[in-house]
Amino acid sequence: MIGRLRKLISIGAMAALTVGMMPSLADGAEEGTIKAFAAWQGDGQAIQTGPNEATFIGIISGSVYVDTDKGPVDGGQVTCPAMLLVNLEDGTQSGTGRCSVTTKDGARIFAQLACTGVHLVGCDGEFTLTGGTGRFAGITGGGPVTVRSRLHEMASLPGNTVVEAVSGIMFWRALSYKVP
Repeated sequence: MIGRLRKLISIGAMAALTVGMMPSLADGAEEGTIKAFAAWQGDGQAIQTGPNEATFIGIISGSVYVDTDKGPVDGGQVTCPAMLLVNLEDGTQSGTGRCSVTTKDGARIFAQLACTGVHLVGCDGEFTLTGGTGRFAGITGGGPVTVRSRLHEMASLPGNTVVEAVSGIMFWRALSYKVP
């Protein structure tokens, strides 16, 4: 029970608590659903890519935390190269990204991100686990994700490229996983 709980917390941070908190994993498949969030920062460029459209391309990264009964637990680092399209007339947006969650011992989880929403409100969509390395080799699963950012200048782009520093939060209310 304790080994399974510790593994759940580890994967929950998108999979990654520090090695010191992680016991050896039991043989056999493990599966569950966790709740987690990441406070991230990023850099990228925004450019007007149409009469009423702007595109942001950048890399976001930050610490991942898993919600537990005793509060959030540091779980590792998430990094996502991402692209966000924003309609400059109505503020609607759609985003995609590829993500890597890295634990202290170097094990990784890979995922795809796709979302839609309204600029400055949030982008809701799916986070799909596509594989991993080390103790997360063969991981599958996913769940709903919300990404919020402080990408303010895109709504008033004059048509030139803007180098942008951004920050925000990404959260998973019910991320399901299965490790073979």
